[in-house]
Amino acid sequence: MPASRLKTVLATVAVAATVLTLTATPAHAATYPGLEACPLTSATMKDPTNLQVGCVHSVTNGGSVTIGSNVVPLTNPITIQFGVYWPADAPVREFPDGSVANVYSTVPAAGGKTLVAKPLQVNIPGIANIIPGVTSVFAQVELAGTISDFVPLATGENIPVFALPIKLHLYNALFGLKCYIGSDSTPIRLNPTTGTTNPPAPNQPVTGDYGDITTEPDPNGFETLGVGFTDATLVDNAYSVPKANGCGLIPGSLDALINLAFGLPSAAGKNAVVFSGNNTSFALSPSLDDLTQALAH
Repeated sequence: MPASRLKTVLATVAVAATVLTLTATPAHAATYPGLEACPLTSATMKDPTNLQVGCVHSVTNGGSVTIGSNVVPLTNPITIQFGVYWPADAPVREFPDGSVANVYSTVPAAGGKTLVAKPLQVNIPGIANIIPGVTSVFAQVELAGTISDFVPLATGENIPVFALPIKLHLYNALFGLKCYIGSDSTPIRLNPTTGTTNPPAPNQPVTGDYGDITTEPDPNGFETLGVGFTDATLVDNAYSVPKANGCGLIPGSLDALINLAFGLPSAAGKNAVVFSGNNTSFALSPSLDDLTQALAH
C-alpha cells in the first residue's frame, strides 16, 4: 500500500469515532501479533483526554551500527515495543506536500521491556579477537530515555519515524560493569527514517524503505485498526556518538582507551545505523476500552 493511501486510512481514524463498518459475522478472529506487553493499564493510557491510543511492537532482524570506521553487524533481533497516545492538543507533523500526520507520545512497555536485545560481540579495533570477552567486547543496546515523536505516517517521508535515545553497555573482562558509550544525560540520539537522510559531510544521503504496508479492520466489530509494516529498512547517518564513561575495574580508568580504540567522540557525519528486515505491528483506536477489548479477542 502506498504511504499516501495509509495516510488516508489512518486519517479516517482521527476524524471519526466510528471508523469501520463490518459484517455481523467476521471471517476470522482479530490478530495483533506481539502486543502482549502493551501498557494498557498505565495511568497515561487511561487519560480520558487522549484522542487516540494504540500499541506498537517492532522487531529489527538485521542491519548494522557504524561508529567512525567501526562497523558492528546487528546479528541478533532488536525488539522495541510501547504504547502510544495522541494527546488533547493534537500535535501533527506537516509534510512537504501539505498533508499532515499525527505525532504520538509513547508509554514504556510493561515489565521494562520497551527495548529488548541480546548482546552483540564487537571486535576491539587493532586487536585480533582470540578470546571473546577479553580481546573483544560484548555490547548491549539499552534505552537512554523516552522514545518520542512517533509519526507512523512518516513512512516514505524524509523525516524520522521516531526519536530513539540509546546507550551502549560494554562488557569485557577488564571493563567492569559500568562501561558505557553514551548515557542518560548524553545519549546517542537516533532519528531513523524510511525516507532519505540529510547528514553532514563526509556522510552522503542514504534512503530507507517502508516495505509492505497492510491495514486490517478489526473483524470482531471493534473500532481498532491493525496496521502492519513488513520488511522495512530504517536509516540514520546524521547522529553523533559521545565519549565512553565508567570503563575499567576502577570506573573511568579505561575511558581513554575505549575513546582511542573507537575514535570517540565521533562527530555527526561519521556514523550510521541501518535497521533492516524490520517488521512492525501497530494497533490504533479512538478508545482505550475498545483497544483493550480488541486485543483480548
